[in-house]
Amino acid sequence: MLKERLLNVQENIQNACKKSGRNENDVTLIAVSKTKPVEILQEAYDLGVRIFGENKVQEMTQKYELMPKDVQWHFIGHLQTNKVKYIVDKVELIHSVDSIKLAETIEKEAAKKNCVVRILVEVNVSQEESKFGVKEEELLSFIEKVSNFKHIKVEGLMTIAPYTENPEENRPIFSRLHQLSVDISDKNIDNVNVSILSMGMTNDYEVAIEEGATFVRVGTGIFGARDYSKNA
Repeated sequence: MLKERLLNVQENIQNACKKSGRNENDVTLIAVSKTKPVEILQEAYDLGVRIFGENKVQEMTQKYELMPKDVQWHFIGHLQTNKVKYIVDKVELIHSVDSIKLAETIEKEAAKKNCVVRILVEVNVSQEESKFGVKEEELLSFIEKVSNFKHIKVEGLMTIAPYTENPEENRPIFSRLHQLSVDISDKNIDNVNVSILSMGMTNDYEVAIEEGATFVRVGTGIFGARDYSKNA
């Protein structure tokens, strides 16, 4: 089943790229593997998956030790400052930087490990109170501050759209994040590159691709429904 689901997602990505006149090589699939046991990740790995997304630090570090070393780990969940030290030298990209305090902690811990951490700035485009993320009107000043850190490299933006049965409802959110990235890019800020747009999940990734997503985060579409009673 995993193989069929993965092939289906890959085919949907190809079709969404064709529909929007984009090169499918410009869209990266992140297999969101949170709560899934290592055996299932290994099965995906054997099918060619190399990029996994996790949202809990302890779970990610455990899987990091058990999975092949050519896996790229993306941290996509809300990151607590007291957990940063455990992942700065293990993670390919942190998608969810949403406060100066968190950025300062990443800078401090990365300096200790002598590494540069690639990050995305999480933007609360939908303005939902329940969601994390920088407000649109604070985004530019936020990025300008973070650009001064020597051990952080801003690579783009991320947003989490509301869950909806009709993915078209999220099109304006994805379009808006794309526009924000264009606006930031036009500022030519040193140490800032906004070429990555992480947006779109299982229920709306095709619409996100049509609106410019470069990374889509798909969990259920690949691994099936999650069982939260058993945390891997």
